[in-house]
Amino acid sequence: MKYSHIRQLAQRRKLVLGSGSPRRDALLKELGIAFKQIIPLLEEQQKRGEPAFQFARRLAEDKALLVARQTNAGHLVIGCDTIVVLNDNILQKPRNKSDAFEILTTLAGQMHVVCTALALAEQGKILAADHELTEVYFNPVTAQQIHDYIATGEPMDKAGAYGIQGMGAFLVDRINGNLDNVIGLPRTLLNSLAEEVTAKLGN
Repeated sequence: MKYSHIRQLAQRRKLVLGSGSPRRDALLKELGIAFKQIIPLLEEQQKRGEPAFQFARRLAEDKALLVARQTNAGHLVIGCDTIVVLNDNILQKPRNKSDAFEILTTLAGQMHVVCTALALAEQGKILAADHELTEVYFNPVTAQQIHDYIATGEPMDKAGAYGIQGMGAFLVDRINGNLDNVIGLPRTLLNSLAEEVTAKLGN
């Protein structure tokens, strides 16, 4: 069965999604497993000289540990962080509409990389962590198309200022990799990490 390891882990631990993202919530619910959601309140600041993908993984681990400290024994936390990287530069969530316009104008007609990092933690300890990459190729788009898209409000809470699974789909020509990684929860990676954790837990 697909994603069998995360389902097995859900039978042994009470899962907690350490994210407020409704998109991650929906992807995890599609697996038919029980979990609760806790939003980690954490400042997301890249350290000087910190590589982009390492930054995403550190944030995922920090979020997982933060939420794990708020849960009791028997709970396992899934920490997540998604970043959009263009030419080694991280494009964060837009601060305002003009920032969203600048981000989307920069991405238009270009290939960028979406990195989602996951970390599984319990009782103050990271049990497994890794990240996945997907290449996203944007169509050339006009300034008016970008303005119209920003007017919908969809870009404002998303890394890279777009949602591939929503109205922002028109921006994307093609991807090389998993779609759910771009949405924010790479379930194949999650399943692999769950297998690693299950092996550590033993019988």
